[in-house]
Amino acid sequence: MEDLLEILLELHPEVDFEVEEQLIDKGILDSFDIITIISEIADSFDVVVPAREIVPDNFNSAKALYAMITRLEDGE
Repeated sequence: MEDLLEILLELHPEVDFEVEEQLIDKGILDSFDIITIISEIADSFDVVVPAREIVPDNFNSAKALYAMITRLEDGE
């Protein structure tokens, strides 16, 4: 989770990613941020984020993002 938080804080250091749960709904993350996050996740966690996983629910919080990464690492 720490690696993910570092990625997110590089994009938006002003956001408390440990508590924010509406990153997409509030417009904190935009489409460019999503592309950057997907690329960083691929590099840091060695997983590919398939198109079907690129939905708001998976990007609304760090917790949701980490859950998606864990699923992808487990091969689900």
